Amino acid sequence: MKKLLCLTLLLSFNSFANQKVIYGDDNRVDWYESNNTMYRDLALSTAGMISKSKLIKNNDSYTISGVSLRGRGICADERFANQITAANCSGFLVDEDLLVTAGHCVTSQSDCSKYAWVFDYRLKFKGDKAKTVSHDSVYNCKKIIERKLESFSKDDYALIQLDRKVLGKTPLEFRRNGKIKRDEQLVVIGHPTGLPTKIADGAKVRKRKGKFFVANLDTYGGNSGSAVFNAKTGLVEGILVRGATDYVTRNGCRQSNQIGNNAGRGEDVTYITNIQALK
Repeated sequence: MKKLLCLTLLLSFNSFANQKVIYGDDNRVDWYESNNTMYRDLALSTAGMISKSKLIKNNDSYTISGVSLRGRGICADERFANQITAANCSGFLVDEDLLVTAGHCVTSQSDCSKYAWVFDYRLKFKGDKAKTVSHDSVYNCKKIIERKLESFSKDDYALIQLDRKVLGKTPLEFRRNGKIKRDEQLVVIGHPTGLPTKIADGAKVRKRKGKFFVANLDTYGGNSGSAVFNAKTGLVEGILVRGATDYVTRNGCRQSNQIGNNAGRGEDVTYITNIQALK
């Protein structure tokens, strides 16, 4: 596994294949497809980390540029094959100007400066291309407040301050003490393989470890930093950081690595309670 590098869309798929995986059925859906109003509301407070070079500023909006999954060697019959891929990592709002992501997504102030955090990078209706967002959806990283990326404990998170208060978005509620129980139902919201927002439920906690828990979440590279929620309460339980292999090569193109619902190593989720500045 190559877990401590977030998705870099400038590289070939071979370089970031070892990221996450589909367990059982592929539960990913676009924002507009979700029948759960709570999940759709939660998704509004999540964001994608997108290189500023991929954002073209217009009078009252930004145009997002990105190559499609198919254009990057993914099989033509793969789900979402014709959607753009622009986000390197995912993140979520926890206060009016504070955002949480994975520690390996923002390794330095230089990383902080090179990328924008883009809300509303999602398909709002069938046929939407998710290529335009308003100015109020795009924010810069001002500074890293707290960050961990430890090889021994596997702790992996970052808390960053944005350049201004986020307009029209409600900070997410998150667990402040204790730990989620084994077998609790989960939903993850983020940007698998850099795609527009995907909501994926149907997962559960497999086991708990010191700094993280393991779950059978349908996630990929690009989901790093995604909020992992208690599916019943909507409370953020953790941050998606690691997992199994994304894609496998078949017939000359790459397809999602799909395994049994209870198979594989599972996906690792940093406890949100690890972040000291949020206590």
